[in-house]
Amino acid sequence: MAEPDLRDLDVFMAVARTRNFRRAAVEIRVSVSSLSQRLRDLEERLGVRLMNRTTRSVALTEAGELLLSRVAPALRDVGDALDQVRGLREVASGRLRINAPPPAVDLVLAPMVGPFLAAHPQVDLDIVSESGFVDIVSAGFDAGVRYGEHLAQDMVAVSLSGPQRYVIVASPAYLARRGKPKHPKDLLDHDCIRARYSSGVMQDWEFEKKGQIMKVDPPAKLISTNMGLAMRAALDGVAVWATLDGYVHDAVKSGALVSLMEDWCEPFPGPFLYYPSRRQTPPALRAFIDFVAAWRKREGHGT
Repeated sequence: MAEPDLRDLDVFMAVARTRNFRRAAVEIRVSVSSLSQRLRDLEERLGVRLMNRTTRSVALTEAGELLLSRVAPALRDVGDALDQVRGLREVASGRLRINAPPPAVDLVLAPMVGPFLAAHPQVDLDIVSESGFVDIVSAGFDAGVRYGEHLAQDMVAVSLSGPQRYVIVASPAYLARRGKPKHPKDLLDHDCIRARYSSGVMQDWEFEKKGQIMKVDPPAKLISTNMGLAMRAALDGVAVWATLDGYVHDAVKSGALVSLMEDWCEPFPGPFLYYPSRRQTPPALRAFIDFVAAWRKREGHGT
């Protein structure tokens, strides 16, 4: 019986990571039919089903979970070895996969993408934007982006930007109709735009002033994680919105939105790029780390 080759295992790992045949096929650049056939061939060679699949979902069987737990570390070791060999060329190349929350993608990573790829034309970027926490190692990412309080201790962290700040904004029309809140507790009597995460949690709005921290759970007139929808609703006078300053800076400057309770909106450290603390960093990731350091210095944020 022929033994599976690395391409079979790559197919299995891609489907196991994404839980989706179409996304896995795009990731490893093969057709869905070819990917599906390779997986079937792998299962036939092993004589056991690795995945249960329906038209809507893919779930690992017990055998699939066992194979994933043993194969993932081995393939990472192979990948590290190949990266180390590639590093001898001293030319950054290959695919760099980064997982990051949407605000970090929109406000921090997006301006870097064009200049970075222009400086390193042999690198291909794969940036996945999602709010939920992901084990970047088991999910096959080279690096992730998170804020400091959510970083694992066994990761190397590199600051991506200067301080950020949440702001509370509303349109002039809304304020003329409902009045201007002057204290966080005043928001309990206002319509607000809230976000509910994939976990189902709708986090309180947190404020800080001179060391005093206050959390409020204001009523939600609109719940959405879509930034375009939330922005449109705020501009249209639907409700008060809490968001990162980077999303509304221009609207506040033009007067389309009004910034409220600024003395309660203190800055906090921006997001960090993090990656496993292994001895050999892949050349593409090392190039991006060096690029970030130069970018931050140029932007006046230091290293």
